[in-house]
Amino acid sequence: MRRPTPVTTVLIAANLAAFLYELRVVGMDLLAGGGSLAALVSAGALVPELVRQGEYWRLVTGAFLHGGVLHIAVNMYSLYVLGRFVEVVAGSRRTATIYAISLVGSSLAVAAFAAPGEVTVGASGAIFGLFGALFAMGLKLGRPGMRLVRANLGILLINLVFTFAAPGISRWGHVGGLVVGFVATLFIYQPPQTLVST
Repeated sequence: MRRPTPVTTVLIAANLAAFLYELRVVGMDLLAGGGSLAALVSAGALVPELVRQGEYWRLVTGAFLHGGVLHIAVNMYSLYVLGRFVEVVAGSRRTATIYAISLVGSSLAVAAFAAPGEVTVGASGAIFGLFGALFAMGLKLGRPGMRLVRANLGILLINLVFTFAAPGISRWGHVGGLVVGFVATLFIYQPPQTLVST
């Protein structure tokens, strides 16, 4: 029997397909690194003011769009690394669920707290949710899991510093995804008893 395609691969393919849509239909310039804000908004970017006016699909579509080649390359590499790890530990279904909940939670945080006209695109909110999942799984795994938490704490702190220090990054999206992914995983993931150590 043929093994199912890992959900991480499916998510990366979906993001790449959305980026191709941006390039071919919306008219983004691949070499220039991105298109105009108006083009991104027409493609489905997340804009809090428009969400409040009833365009709720932007809570999802904005997370599959990207502002240029470097943007999607960094995000897809991060998704590949974190997604594969979470998927091995939690399984494909739970990983897909965590990603989806983190995506929506990240978008809701942006819609609720970001400036009304702020244009937000990218998968990083959902990817931060996988970061949160990694730490939640580490806590639930006991002593072996705490080694995992300590090993990745520095990487998370660097990402958070970059989030708040660099311009043009959605702080609410990253923090919202991280928190929602962590909390969701606490409820969703139950480690095998043989792996839990106190």
